[in-house]
Amino acid sequence: MSCVWFYLPLCLLTAACLCHSLKAPTATSQQSFESGLFNFYHSLILADGKETTVHLLKDIPKRYYFVLEEDRALVPFTITVTPCDVPIEWSILVHKASASLLGKAAQGDLNTEDISKFQKATSISTIFNYKGNSVETYMGMSSQSALYMLEFLSTERDTHITVYLTTDTTSGHLYPELPLDPRIDVIGVGHTTVTLTWKHSPSALQHRESIQYCLLVNEKHNYKSLCAAETAIRFSGMKMPTTLALSLSPYLLEPQQVMILSDSELSIINKASSGEVRQICMGTKNTYTVPNLSPSTQYYFDVFVVNLLTNASAAYTGTFARTLEEPEPKVMKLKDGKAVQVVLDGKKQKLYSLQYQARHKKVQFAFQLCHGQVQVHITKNGKIVASENILGLRYLSLKGKPLDMYLVQLRSTEESNSSVKVQVSTHFHKPLFPLLPESLKIKSFSKLRTCNSVTIAWLGTQEQSKYCVYKKRIKEDQVWVELQNTDTCSGPESRHKSEKVLCKYFYDINLQRAVTTETIKGLDAGTLYLFDIYLIGPSGIPVRYHSKVVKTRKKC
Repeated sequence: MSCVWFYLPLCLLTAACLCHSLKAPTATSQQSFESGLFNFYHSLILADGKETTVHLLKDIPKRYYFVLEEDRALVPFTITVTPCDVPIEWSILVHKASASLLGKAAQGDLNTEDISKFQKATSISTIFNYKGNSVETYMGMSSQSALYMLEFLSTERDTHITVYLTTDTTSGHLYPELPLDPRIDVIGVGHTTVTLTWKHSPSALQHRESIQYCLLVNEKHNYKSLCAAETAIRFSGMKMPTTLALSLSPYLLEPQQVMILSDSELSIINKASSGEVRQICMGTKNTYTVPNLSPSTQYYFDVFVVNLLTNASAAYTGTFARTLEEPEPKVMKLKDGKAVQVVLDGKKQKLYSLQYQARHKKVQFAFQLCHGQVQVHITKNGKIVASENILGLRYLSLKGKPLDMYLVQLRSTEESNSSVKVQVSTHFHKPLFPLLPESLKIKSFSKLRTCNSVTIAWLGTQEQSKYCVYKKRIKEDQVWVELQNTDTCSGPESRHKSEKVLCKYFYDINLQRAVTTETIKGLDAGTLYLFDIYLIGPSGIPVRYHSKVVKTRKKC
């Protein structure tokens, strides 16, 4: 059996210890114990005062033992086990033996004869049994003549757990403390928000600099430990490099998936096929409004109090809430000949609806893509008559009857916001948009480029139109942002007056000669410039050419 193990950070320890009375060993555990539980060649010594990560193979028990050697007759100790994935079975068994053999066992110095003595010995007791995926803590008293064995078993699949043994009851808790009432209260629910509050951890009140609260939001279920939550995120297929350290664990997501909300708040959004998991750390605030949720959706909320110095954490009792249903979207009415620009939310994938009642048999819809990617559906009296993705400028001419009701539904096909301009008209002889050339690309000539001038060219049409040229000085690291954020529907009115170069009219009946050039002078040497051209037709509606970036020569 092969298995790939992942290191995960320190997990949850419940602050309140659960004491259990002595239990008689079951037949199964006794048989397992006597058939080789104390085979020290296959067992490991459990360290005192250190959390240990234990990897378990399916159906294969793993055993640890410890001997607490102290001057006192009785030594208090606690053992905490945190399942980090599936439910497990674990037991504590105690073996009474001579002090000399116990001393050798603690040092790992048992020879074959010593092991034989252990295996023949009696007085074997099971003092604790547990099966499940909750964090469990056992507290007991150890005598000098006792050797303890921990046995762990996973019957579902390969997994890992953490085990913490300590005899130091005076130095305080390794893990943050939970309040007496560790519940999370839902104090407000909206269409896209849920407001939560919880009682302060005593550790957060005493050590504000090293303690913070972290909230985990998902649509599947609550998690009983931070260890279990991070395991679930990992199994969803997300990468977690080791570059960032201030969060729920030293393992965060890829840098582009980390979003700083404020000086004291860190939000990480994990995208996976199973849905979205959010991790939000907000310092020592104990009230938080979770934003950007989907309407009519049930979410599960877990709060962890985290020690930033040790990365140890404790979990509040998780809760859940369902956001309110989204109100019916308003349908905007289109007016004949009037342009409407619509911004579409790509993240929520909402449909935006426009309604138009025809006055004539023929109707023409015009769509100008401004930004992103947009899909359009048109229904006439409830039946679909057109459905396609919009690229650039698109006309759709439809036939029907007067008083036909058209419904235009728009949706962004990418996660970022998209924008589109929509117009409807029955006047086919008056085009809404200007006549466009075969290409909206701007060409620059390398040979005509100097230290202080650039020559550009663009295609025109057979229709007399106005062309306005604008330039903008940019830096190397701004090129991608400028080109990605271009709004092709915006006109010259959106530009600063200082960016305007000129406006000119031209056309040519022969399309092969409908091309014009312009030399822009007065530029700085070795500098990047962004050039834009706006085509403005008789209706006054502008169409923007594709932006062009040109760099002047550094030396001439």
